[in-house]
Amino acid sequence: MKSTLKISLLALLLGASSPIFSQTTTEAVKQTTEAEKAAAKKKSDEEKAKLPKPYNETEDAEKKIAQLVKKAKKENKNIILQAGGNWCIWCLRFNNFVQTTPELKNLVDKYYLYYHLNYSPKNKNAKTFAKYGNPGDKYGYPVFMILDKNGKLLHVQDSSLLEEGSGYNQEKVKLFFEEWKK
Repeated sequence: MKSTLKISLLALLLGASSPIFSQTTTEAVKQTTEAEKAAAKKKSDEEKAKLPKPYNETEDAEKKIAQLVKKAKKENKNIILQAGGNWCIWCLRFNNFVQTTPELKNLVDKYYLYYHLNYSPKNKNAKTFAKYGNPGDKYGYPVFMILDKNGKLLHVQDSSLLEEGSGYNQEKVKLFFEEWKK
């Protein structure tokens, strides 16, 4: 980024509008951008490798949700479906954030049954996602669906509204969980 700025300032100061200088500037910017993308991807891949992988690509989501509905009726709890996959850094970050933040983990454990609904090339769970209006198509991943104890969809939550920087905002997540508990 700094080298891009330096090249742009140099071009401005020299009044360089020649095609040769312009081409050199464009190539330098492109190379810098590609290097930044590669570094960001490497950092993301390293982070992803360290985080727990809560999504099960081989699980039958319809069957699992039916089991959760039976359990939710007995325990009088709502169900959170966290849709995404182990390929998604933001999905893994959210799971880790909730599991390692005692206040959030306690809220989830007390009021919800929590399920990681897999969406991946290997298993898109198309029937299940269609049942809930394919919210990942609209919001991306992760996306959260709150079901009542009977399995009725109550709410779909865009996860980007809970983000802050390269993670999640504890107060926003807490308010989301509090709003949809029984």
